[in-house]
Amino acid sequence: MRKLVLLIAFVVSIGIFSSATDQVSLKNGDHLSGTVIKSDGKTLVLHTDYAGDLTLKWDAVQGIQSAEPLHVEFQDGRKAVGAVSTSDDKIQVATSGAAPVEVSVANVKTLRNDAEEKAYEKSLHPGLFQEWKTGLNAGFALTRGNSETKNLSIGFLATRQTVHDKLGLYETSVYASNDAAGAVPSTTANTAGGGLRYDHDLRDRVFAFGAADFFSDALQGLNIRSVFGGGGGYHAIKNDNTTLDLLAGLNYTHESYTGLTRNFAALTIGEELMHKLGKSTALNESLTFFPDLSDLGEYRGNFVFGTVTKMNKWLGWQNSFSDIYVTNPPLGKKQNDIILTTGLSVTLGQ
Repeated sequence: MRKLVLLIAFVVSIGIFSSATDQVSLKNGDHLSGTVIKSDGKTLVLHTDYAGDLTLKWDAVQGIQSAEPLHVEFQDGRKAVGAVSTSDDKIQVATSGAAPVEVSVANVKTLRNDAEEKAYEKSLHPGLFQEWKTGLNAGFALTRGNSETKNLSIGFLATRQTVHDKLGLYETSVYASNDAAGAVPSTTANTAGGGLRYDHDLRDRVFAFGAADFFSDALQGLNIRSVFGGGGGYHAIKNDNTTLDLLAGLNYTHESYTGLTRNFAALTIGEELMHKLGKSTALNESLTFFPDLSDLGEYRGNFVFGTVTKMNKWLGWQNSFSDIYVTNPPLGKKQNDIILTTGLSVTLGQ
């Protein structure tokens, strides 16, 4: 009798334990137990004790049975909260105090548990000093003896991205000198630049942007180039591994060279690409043209290509190449300024 009671208690405890676990069945016949974290309509993330977070293709999911309420958003904008179950390609949300909501699985836009929903709501309205990701990269070289030189390159990046907004700041500078006695010129490179750009999504793939950029180059005689502009953009590619943005707009440019000052309106036409190469390396590339509206034969072009390879959570290796081309530099100055830097990249924020 005692053994029978223990057996019944064990079976009941197993049933209770199982009922507190979400169940996911796949179209190939597999059944998985864990905690449903989220879905974006393309993948489903299931947390398990035996394999951590599993990312499943949404199209491969046959059914879901949740033990706890989930926050479900449908393609038509409606939302519902409750335990979720599926059958015959239908998903049913058992809402509290109302009739269950039932739609086809294809009409599910997002699905989140309580923790993910709170994180999502927080990301919609973060404080100004929240959600920043910042990084600093630096390189230095020094020679003494038969040659006497020093080179220093510094770069700073900061990005704050929410669901519908993105604010980016950057600064970069390169200085090099030949310290040998009588060397002419003694300064062989002295450039500095910086700026910011703000993007705001108007629709899923369409956004507006405003930007300000500043650049100086002592060897070209450029004291300051200030560019203030804005326009619209289109997310041609937008997924977890690759983004490709197309940009078009107008800008006002002020250039102050030694003995020459120019002010003019120009177009902004360009593209920006970000692609993840595996888990540790990210590639960034951009190409932008600025045709002078007062003289379309004159323009400026910027090309930037870079990679960052993470060695651990906060340390990486950074490579950057940029080419700034101006069709009409001051007399005696070259049209191209090419900058190549490499060095350590330190992530200051996550």
